[in-house]
Amino acid sequence: MAVPGEEEKRVKTFILDTNVLIHNPESINSFRESEIIIPLEVLEELDKLKTFPDQRGKSAREAIRFLDSALGHGNFKEGVKLDNGSVLKVSYILPRDPPEGIALEKNDNRIILCAWALQLEGKRVFFVSKDINARVKATALGIKAVDYEKQKVDIATLYQGVREMDASAETMSRLEGTGELPWKDHLLPNEYVLLRDKVGGRSRLARPDAEGGRLLALREWEGTICGIEPLNDRQRVAFELLLDDSVRLVTLVGKAGTGKTLLAIAAGLHKTLEERKYARMLVTRPVIPVGKDIGFLPGEKQAKMAAWMQPIFDNLEQILGVYRRPNLKSIDQLVKDKILEVEALSFIRGRSLPNMYIIIDEAQNLTPHEIKTLVSRAGDGTKVVLAGDPYQIDNMYLDANSNGLSYLVEAFKGQRLFGHVTMQHSERSELAELAASLL
Repeated sequence: MAVPGEEEKRVKTFILDTNVLIHNPESINSFRESEIIIPLEVLEELDKLKTFPDQRGKSAREAIRFLDSALGHGNFKEGVKLDNGSVLKVSYILPRDPPEGIALEKNDNRIILCAWALQLEGKRVFFVSKDINARVKATALGIKAVDYEKQKVDIATLYQGVREMDASAETMSRLEGTGELPWKDHLLPNEYVLLRDKVGGRSRLARPDAEGGRLLALREWEGTICGIEPLNDRQRVAFELLLDDSVRLVTLVGKAGTGKTLLAIAAGLHKTLEERKYARMLVTRPVIPVGKDIGFLPGEKQAKMAAWMQPIFDNLEQILGVYRRPNLKSIDQLVKDKILEVEALSFIRGRSLPNMYIIIDEAQNLTPHEIKTLVSRAGDGTKVVLAGDPYQIDNMYLDANSNGLSYLVEAFKGQRLFGHVTMQHSERSELAELAASLL
């Protein structure tokens, strides 16, 4: 029996599941002053994944290269000392008498049994996995199982980008009369304020000046952007950020029907076609199916992409239906004139993207590592817009707290080149609003 306090003194042993290395190939560096165990089955799974052309294959190759570089400092059987004070080992240990009912032919089970065998040796074991079912099975064997939370945020307290505050009738009149107010509360760069007079029923949007000592009222909205106009206060804030060239990175978070993609595409077309601030607009989204995968699609790349990119085309068609510009009648013409490029995420990696207006839709299905890879592609003069709903995630290893979009919002808030707004009201239809709220 362990002496009181002895449990806390023992070095922690972390057994990493394959999905942790796929989620973040550099996750090994997150565990300091510990023993890190990579089961041999994890290496086998990485070996199978490394040939995949998607992000999983890229992450597998990066993880393998990390392990190869670490191997130069020793051997994995005895343990390799890492810069963060941890010791990295590769283990192929299994218990002599595995529990009944555990199928040994499954790699997932063998990885869990590796953790169990090490715990039987007296180690203070933590099984780290993004797979909920694997964590449940490990817990059933008495193993402490945890999610990889290095890049998690609390979605309940996610930065909103808009601060709503009550104001007196006198304050509202002063703001509307002079266009400004003295302001002492701290605001983040590009954070907007929505002042409401509940008695008079008035509301007004404002933003801080460069010094942060005053609130400046936004002018009354006039006209449209490629035929689209904001239908509520937060859509107005979104347009302000999307059209501001000093804000190089914008995130739009909200449920279905709040106008995230529509506003982003309208602003991108305006900046590219009307103002000519960018050479062209690039629109992309993760290729992750909702429901059962339909398998491989026939045809050339553009034909294959059409099925996945149809939501983008739907928004473009809606804009072109109200956007009155001479000699502009179809999406094909935008592509032919090299104003618009619709591309799969898999083909963006490795490219340098200067002077472009980039829109990444459904960004909640990307890991923090994938988000980092994509945003770091932005070249000189490029603006990047990410849109998504953290509550509608199709990636089995992500949730509202661990996806790349939520992580980026918290990581970038407070930066002057970053702007964010959480969209709240669906404007698609009354039915869409009910579905998004109730289902």
